[in-house]
Amino acid sequence: MESKGLEPKVSIIMATFNRAHLIMDALSSIREQTYSNWECLVIDDGGTDGTLQVLKPILETDNRFKYFKRNGGHAKGLPGCRNYGLDIASGCYIVFFDDDDIVHPRNLEVNVEILNSENKAFCRYDKRPFFNENPVISINDIQKDYTVKGICKNELEEIITGEIPFASCTVMWDKKCFEFERFNEQLQYAEEWELYSRIVSAGYEGVSINKILYYNRKHPESNTGEFYNNDKLRLDSKVNASRLIIKNLKLKGLLTENLNKYFIRLSFFLKEYELLNFVLNQSNSGFLIRAKYILGYKFYPILRPVFIFKDKLLKLKNKLIHNL
Repeated sequence: MESKGLEPKVSIIMATFNRAHLIMDALSSIREQTYSNWECLVIDDGGTDGTLQVLKPILETDNRFKYFKRNGGHAKGLPGCRNYGLDIASGCYIVFFDDDDIVHPRNLEVNVEILNSENKAFCRYDKRPFFNENPVISINDIQKDYTVKGICKNELEEIITGEIPFASCTVMWDKKCFEFERFNEQLQYAEEWELYSRIVSAGYEGVSINKILYYNRKHPESNTGEFYNNDKLRLDSKVNASRLIIKNLKLKGLLTENLNKYFIRLSFFLKEYELLNFVLNQSNSGFLIRAKYILGYKFYPILRPVFIFKDKLLKLKNKLIHNL
């Protein structure tokens, strides 16, 4: 798709930190987009591996790529970099891509087409992980056979629990979604989970499509990899993000029984007794309910395999429903 004067520009915001060995793969996949009216704002979080030198050839030959250092007005970390990107973005639409991933060549084209035709505030799509070698992607593997489903506050439970996946890099947003909402810069993990739940709870409506338009690289140095390796900074951030989500939901009258149970299970999984108490207090649980879950927390190591099996069954069921 060629760029035309009346087409909306897309602002791609990419935070980076010491990924000089991977970032060119990500930028090359952006350069190959079939939709061409975009800018890519690379926000460096203070890396020391010579990223700028690696980027110079592409910066000098394609002015759609722009390099910035995160300014002092934003905290160090991914949320601060993305907020700075939001400050300077000039596009009608916003999408966040990571510096170690690969983007499908028709990602922007498909998203812009849907947002234009559906007149919605966001469009989410699917991703696929890869490990060592970059995925082989055909530009023609996107057909018009995907389904488009509406998303609003009614689906908030599914978004928060992950039944409808809302990864940081799998949503294109209308810029208006960030007029009053930004990333919480105190969070260093699950910051998009917390922000995206705020946006949807504020009443913005979007669509979901069941097409893979993004490929995320799996490696232990990623934020997600560090979380599952029990990095304390990431674990604490997940707990703090949970607290913020619960507070927001309660304030808006959206803290349902199902969400209470979800956060209770999460407190078990994270081994966070204080989070369990916080959920029970926010839900105004009575003595018997509190006693039930506190006792369950103590016996969780024994019951955990049962919970994991039930959770896998539920996710499989919801995935099948989502792909219908």
